[in-house]
Amino acid sequence: MQNNLKILFIGDIIGKTGRNALSREMKFLKENYSPDLIIANGENLAGGFGMTGSTTEAVFASGVNILTSGNHIWDNKEYAFLLRDERILRPLNYNPSLPGKGYGIYRINDMDVCVANLCGRIFMQPLDCPFRKMDELLQNIKTKIIIVDFHAEATAEKQAFAFYLDGRVSAVIGTHTHCQTADERILRNGTAFITDAGMTGSIESIIGFEPEGAIRRTLLQVPQRFEVAKENAAVNAIFLEIDPSTGKTLSLERIFKYVKD
Repeated sequence: MQNNLKILFIGDIIGKTGRNALSREMKFLKENYSPDLIIANGENLAGGFGMTGSTTEAVFASGVNILTSGNHIWDNKEYAFLLRDERILRPLNYNPSLPGKGYGIYRINDMDVCVANLCGRIFMQPLDCPFRKMDELLQNIKTKIIIVDFHAEATAEKQAFAFYLDGRVSAVIGTHTHCQTADERILRNGTAFITDAGMTGSIESIIGFEPEGAIRRTLLQVPQRFEVAKENAAVNAIFLEIDPSTGKTLSLERIFKYVKD
């Protein structure tokens, strides 16, 4: 009989502050949760916008196994090279001619685990329908354990997506807004859900960035330079325990861990 699969999902890592915070707290996370698989959203790794080779290497070295992303994956010109790495995913519902894959199937403890990444459409780009793209994916894979990073803006769209997939995937984890929500739950048919896993970065900030730029953009309605905030970091994450025989989530825990000074 296989043991339950333990998965740790790290909320959006924001720049150097987030990378350092995760590196410092990874020992605590591993010792306290003993995860079999660690997934993190990394679309903001490099200065808050996109990824680079050095930033992804640092996060993998800290213990992360798979990086998901979102609309900011395209912000750094290195994306074409980075997306050759099967450990890095870009949203499935972008044009298929773009580099990279929107899902991967990974062998973990003699179990196949599918990790999928999709973007929402409300208040975002008019991409292919994420609901229909997930239908297509589910028709073509046999994996029972399926973790979905749904990178979206609107709360209602995230909730609708989770209820639409309830019983067909193990978890729908919302990302993108960088504000951890307190609505973690297991839906009626065994799918874990949280509207947003939050972020790993400075909490003395506006979604991980120094407040001044965001305030000026709001007041003046013109572009401003955003700088990653540096003070008072925290790690936001979700811990899941999944039954490998059914793919259903048995338990979940929302994590908000302040970084030790």
